[in-house]
Amino acid sequence: MYHHVLFIILLICLETTIVATSLGNQLVAIAGGGEDVVNKCFDKEIHALLDFKASLEDPLGQLSTWIPGDDNCCKWSGVTCNNQTRHVTKIDLSSNLFTGLTGLQGQVNPSLLNLTYLSYIDLSFNSFHGTILNFIGSMTRLSYLDLSFNSFHGTIPNSIGSMTRLTRLALSSNSFNGTIPTSIGFLTKLKYLDLGDNSLHGTIPLELGNLTNLRTLILGQLPRCKVENLDWLSNVSHLQYLDMEKISLAKANHWVDIISSLPKLSFLNLRGCNLSEVMYPRSSFVNSSSSIGFLGLGSNNLNSSMYQWLFSLTSDELLFLDLSGNKLDGIPKYLGNLCSLTSLSLDDNPVVAKFADFLNKLSGCTTVTLQMLDVSYNQLTGSLSDEIHKFSSLQSLVLSHNLLNGTMSGEVWELPNLDTLDVSSNSLIISQNRGKSELGNIDLSNNSLKVIPSKDHTLIVSYIKRIDLSGCKVGPLFPKWLQTHKNLTHLNVANARISDTIPVEFWKTWPSQLKYLNLSSNNVSGKVVDLSSNFDLYATIDLRSNNFYGPIPNVPPTLRSLNLSKNKFYGGISFLCQIVDGFLLFLDLSHNSLTGPIPDCLWHFKELKVLNLGYNNLSGRLPASIGYLVQLEVLHLYSNNLSEELPLALKNCTNLNFMYVGANKFSGNVPDWIGENLTRLYALSLRSNNFFGPIPLQLCQLVNLQILDLSMNNLHGTIPSCVNNLNAIVKGRYLQSQNIHYPLVYNVNVTLLDISFDYVDNGMIAWQGNEREFTSNLGLLMSIDLSRNNLTGRIPNEVVDLHELVALNLSKNALVGEIPRKIGEMKKLLTLDLSRNNLSGAIPSSMSQMASLSYLDMSHNNLSGKIPSSTQLQSFPPSWYSGNVGLCGPPILKNCPEDVVPPILHESENGKEGTDELQRWFFIGGATGFAIGFWMACGALLLNYRGRRAFFHLVDYVKDWIYVKVVVFLRKWERVAHA
Repeated sequence: MYHHVLFIILLICLETTIVATSLGNQLVAIAGGGEDVVNKCFDKEIHALLDFKASLEDPLGQLSTWIPGDDNCCKWSGVTCNNQTRHVTKIDLSSNLFTGLTGLQGQVNPSLLNLTYLSYIDLSFNSFHGTILNFIGSMTRLSYLDLSFNSFHGTIPNSIGSMTRLTRLALSSNSFNGTIPTSIGFLTKLKYLDLGDNSLHGTIPLELGNLTNLRTLILGQLPRCKVENLDWLSNVSHLQYLDMEKISLAKANHWVDIISSLPKLSFLNLRGCNLSEVMYPRSSFVNSSSSIGFLGLGSNNLNSSMYQWLFSLTSDELLFLDLSGNKLDGIPKYLGNLCSLTSLSLDDNPVVAKFADFLNKLSGCTTVTLQMLDVSYNQLTGSLSDEIHKFSSLQSLVLSHNLLNGTMSGEVWELPNLDTLDVSSNSLIISQNRGKSELGNIDLSNNSLKVIPSKDHTLIVSYIKRIDLSGCKVGPLFPKWLQTHKNLTHLNVANARISDTIPVEFWKTWPSQLKYLNLSSNNVSGKVVDLSSNFDLYATIDLRSNNFYGPIPNVPPTLRSLNLSKNKFYGGISFLCQIVDGFLLFLDLSHNSLTGPIPDCLWHFKELKVLNLGYNNLSGRLPASIGYLVQLEVLHLYSNNLSEELPLALKNCTNLNFMYVGANKFSGNVPDWIGENLTRLYALSLRSNNFFGPIPLQLCQLVNLQILDLSMNNLHGTIPSCVNNLNAIVKGRYLQSQNIHYPLVYNVNVTLLDISFDYVDNGMIAWQGNEREFTSNLGLLMSIDLSRNNLTGRIPNEVVDLHELVALNLSKNALVGEIPRKIGEMKKLLTLDLSRNNLSGAIPSSMSQMASLSYLDMSHNNLSGKIPSSTQLQSFPPSWYSGNVGLCGPPILKNCPEDVVPPILHESENGKEGTDELQRWFFIGGATGFAIGFWMACGALLLNYRGRRAFFHLVDYVKDWIYVKVVVFLRKWERVAHA
């Protein structure tokens, strides 16, 4: 036994010696310049990171420090290593939320599995796409995983339940579908779970009740999910933050009791949860010791009876209360006694009250604490009461879209802390300033402004940063008082009836921090000076719909949005090459007199979403650099003189929704790659060009297409029978909005003056025989126009499968054959033009079912037969059927053979003789029949004794009865006469 112990001690000593020797060698190496050996990452992990980078696009250069050959990966941006082991433990590649720019793009490479010591991954706010493969479940060391704000799709894998060390899991703002996997219930160490804003559906799993360590649970923006039973939530007793916005709680009758049982809950968002459908038990009306500081109950269609149970969720700890978007017609007095309340949102309710009475209901301790009050979109009446001065802590007051009138109280300007004031869309008269307001944001738009600040009373806006006077009568002269306000960053005087030139001094003295300028829809004229140094980063300039003229001036290189449309600018557009920083999202130069080529420097605009150069005189070919506009969604080049073929590089613009290149001189075949690559197209207009060749079958792959216009070209061949693959027109998959909107400016502060306005798209469509520009309701239009080409063959029967089609124009081609027999099944057609072809046969009887049809042109074909009867078809002008020799029936004057009435014969000598002959034979036949019948009856009496005797007895009886009646009548008559 002793020998064994001695042996073990010797081994320990030997190992200690070896370790000491090794450590000494390392120290010597360090002393001798061997620092690189110590800082070197493991080759396996370096290769894993470089493989991860190789599968991505990096437009912002986030991975520019990840250089092959650099062994010290711990210094790479976004990479963190363990100081002792040198293993990679953390990857943080989250993009900056506030730039709104596109970050890393691509799919997550499985090479990350080789980072076996990785415990932290944050890839949020990028453009990663694809599915989360099951390999993610193998990364069992992870304690932090954030993939939010990307473009991932597919289902959340069940293997995610294997990552039992996770304390934070964020998958929000992607496109995940399917149900929430029950395996998430195994992640019992989770403190933060965010699955919101996805396409998930089904019932929220009860297994979430196993996550007893949760502090934050975000399931908001999952409108296809519902809660059958909310009891599981009471197990999550440490919960502090709960967001279930837009999840139906219609069956969770005891939700108030369950929420009240969560002692640490401080944030509760239940907006849009169908709470108006809940049957509330009596227990919900009992007060509790609620700790909720933020309570969001908006958009639930709740009426004023909700104040009974709301009381149990309120306490002196409540800071923020959102009751917007309901059906509340007033407020209870107890809201004014919530002594910690700082923010109250009652916007979009039918509150009917005088503003003074409304303030009296709130005149408790909230007069001291309330900082934000939003009562917009209600029915408040009267003037702005002087009682507002009691609310001395107010920082933001929003009263827009009410029925307020009268002169605006001077007490408003004297509120000492007020920074934001929105009284837009009322009937107020603005009075002169009576105090020293330090307002930073003012929205007075769409009011009856009678007093506008001048040099004599600039105190109203002396500190102002944002002002909106759109829709007010600011003009006709340009407001020179604006020159005195050096702090302005946002100015909106659109549609303000200004008919003047802008003084040169205005541009020269303009503050350099300007971020937003909107002078649109006025009658401002003159030239625009050099703007390159007048604006801050990411600025927006909107001068559309005025009378500005001259060359387009130099603009800031960091512009975010530029709209100069509908003016009189002329000259070239080479200035675009000066915008080199790549921040431009929106560019509209349409409806001017611009000339020359489109410069081949578009690679600077990789973030551009809208490009509108239509209605100018631009010429030359479309430059190949347009292929760099990979984020482009709208391309308008309509009505220019552009020529040659569409560049092949355009197929790289795979995000295109709307492509209008009509009314130019483009030539060549219609490219196949349009159907193969631009699969997100909603509208494609190539009309009025010089395209030739057949219609490519690949266009049938555009399953989102709603508008197809190939008219006025030189196309030949047949109409593809695969048109019924255009699913949007077959199944009616409309755009989400009637109008096509594009947000132009990323704006974080949305409390007031949200300058992220919308661009409403438009399109030129042939409608009922005339060209018409559609702006509103473009998203609801389903139209196909193949007119004025050289198309031949029959109209394919598959056309009738386009049930949602509103307009179909096949006129002025060389189509033959019959009109499809079931065309009447296209019941949503409003306009149908088949004129000037070689169509034959009858008009299908099914067309009598097309009750919505308001325009029909079948003229100049070879149609025949009777026009079917219906209310519509007979009400159309005859000219819509003209040029068809074989057609008959209303509304044209030509009768059909089956409708002809036989003519009435006029009497003649021959006719009279025929009538006399007929009468003669009638009398002869009648006499003969009488004689034969008489002698037959007499013969029967002579030959039958019993019959003869009965007959004469009857005759005698009748004779006697008549004789008695006559005698009695005569006696009565005599008595009457003698009397």
